[in-house]
Amino acid sequence: MTSLNRPARLNRTLLAVIGVLLLASSSFALAAHFGQLTFLDSDATLTPATAEPPTWALWIAAATAIVLGLLILRWIVAQVTRRPKTRTWHLEQNPERGSTELAANTATAPFLSEVTTYPGVHHARATLAGTRQNPTLAMVISTEQGGDLTTINHHLNTHGLPRLRQALDLDTLPFTVEYRFTTHAGTRAH
Repeated sequence: MTSLNRPARLNRTLLAVIGVLLLASSSFALAAHFGQLTFLDSDATLTPATAEPPTWALWIAAATAIVLGLLILRWIVAQVTRRPKTRTWHLEQNPERGSTELAANTATAPFLSEVTTYPGVHHARATLAGTRQNPTLAMVISTEQGGDLTTINHHLNTHGLPRLRQALDLDTLPFTVEYRFTTHAGTRAH
């Protein structure tokens, strides 16, 4: 495994297993309640000689289960969501004379090639999202254990990002950078 973020993979796996178990057990309980399981009596009590709880307690339990289920569903969706949505930019100044379209991946490919040559950078990924009037750049940079983040930031701010802004003809380009450390170490030949 090249990522040191092993708990995230374990987190997603445990969420999936717990979710499947909860779905199976709740499906079983619903089927038993509505009499779909012939080997169980739907009118029988769960434990002998116990009184039924008050109705308000059942409503509170149901509301709590719904809220917890929605929160867990939101958590699972947050685990899956990775990158912002990209668009194809339309660069026409005068539509009657023609149009130019630029895919976001095409725009970031040379920039990423440059970023991977920075000292200590193992891999880089970028997503150019938004419209041409309101662009955003989201980057994920995998660095080696000995990678100097200050040097990488300096190269980004003085070389890479100004050249990308110039190539895209943008005055400003808001960006975010997420650094991930890999287990790959050692020198790289450029």
